[in-house]
Amino acid sequence: MPDMPKSDMPQANAASSPIKRGARILFYSHDTFGLGHLRRSRALAGAITAADPSASAMILTGSPVAGRFAFPTRVDHMRLPGVIKRADGSYASRTMGMSIEETTEMRAGLIRSTAEQFDPDVLVVDKEPTGFRGELLPTLDMLQERGKAQLVLGLRDVLDEPEVLRAEWDRKWALDAAERYYHEIWVYGLRSIYDPTQGLDLSEDAQARMHWTGYLRRDLGEVGAPPEQPYVLITPGGGGDGAMMVDLVLSAYERDPTLAPRAVLVYGPFLSGDTRAAFEERVARLEGRVTAVGFESEIETLFAGAQGVVCMGGYNTFCEVLSFDKPAVIVPRTTPRLEQWIRASRAEELGLVTMLDETRDGWTPEAMVRAIRALEKQPAPSTAIRNGLLDGLEYVTERISALLANQSRKAAE
Repeated sequence: MPDMPKSDMPQANAASSPIKRGARILFYSHDTFGLGHLRRSRALAGAITAADPSASAMILTGSPVAGRFAFPTRVDHMRLPGVIKRADGSYASRTMGMSIEETTEMRAGLIRSTAEQFDPDVLVVDKEPTGFRGELLPTLDMLQERGKAQLVLGLRDVLDEPEVLRAEWDRKWALDAAERYYHEIWVYGLRSIYDPTQGLDLSEDAQARMHWTGYLRRDLGEVGAPPEQPYVLITPGGGGDGAMMVDLVLSAYERDPTLAPRAVLVYGPFLSGDTRAAFEERVARLEGRVTAVGFESEIETLFAGAQGVVCMGGYNTFCEVLSFDKPAVIVPRTTPRLEQWIRASRAEELGLVTMLDETRDGWTPEAMVRAIRALEKQPAPSTAIRNGLLDGLEYVTERISALLANQSRKAAE
């Protein structure tokens, strides 16, 4: 191939200057199912880059719906090859003709390559200290050897029952990783509400590196025009495990023709196929008393305008209930983890929400009718809220500043 004539080669703009390097934050969100990890990482990245206009963030995620979300300025994401969890608890590649071992090896390579090129000042790992099937370990070793990046493990307020979590972390070598690699451990909640690490044999040194941030407030900025009011918002989060709750709500409206206000149902991107088609037929027969959409990337608008909320007990939905100060009925799943039930029962004890418990209340249409009717007079969470409950994003941005300052001091020594 002949050489390109010099006149045809791209010319650098003499007036341009290199972009000054700002702080770089890398988020790892393993996301084999659901939306929780990605949405949490997205909220954190947005807060950090808003607080520091020179900072940028990259989110590594396995979420199959990451592309449906808008990301804040100076925040981008890279999609890792997806995996699915089978009914027996094993994993498989979502779409590629590869074994789970091959898929995990590919993901591990992509993670390490991205970390090498992005060269983060801080790595924030969501929930899994070693990543999916240990895929994060090569990157943790590399960053630790380089000695530049500050490594942070971020945990939601509730993980699982202490005994179950202890066995899981032992199996995954997660406790050893938490002790060995991470400069700080952030818990996105308050210790006075729940300690997700109870039952884990964390050393005194690791406990001294823990920070209780408070819950992560959702953006209360400008929202769009809500649907016609009044309405109750029905959201099973990502929807993959929400069929029971949706069925219960539809059964309540079918059983009681006078049940009001109307319901706005967001299925979530993972509630699909024949199950959703059957729900759509039932919604149509309710003639406007229930309306439904599949996915809403800006669900904040629906929260802001709702009279109340019926939801499952995932972390992000709980943060939205608190942030938008909406009376809520939580219908927590109890399998494969008790995480949602633990969160909902503790929140009910504190007067923040009401829980519809399968054993205590019964998951029946009549119980759901009573719960929806009671929302109109149920106190908002703000009547029971405590100082620091929703300060998580502010706390995290302060910790990022402190970590970067510490990094600068070490570089200067």
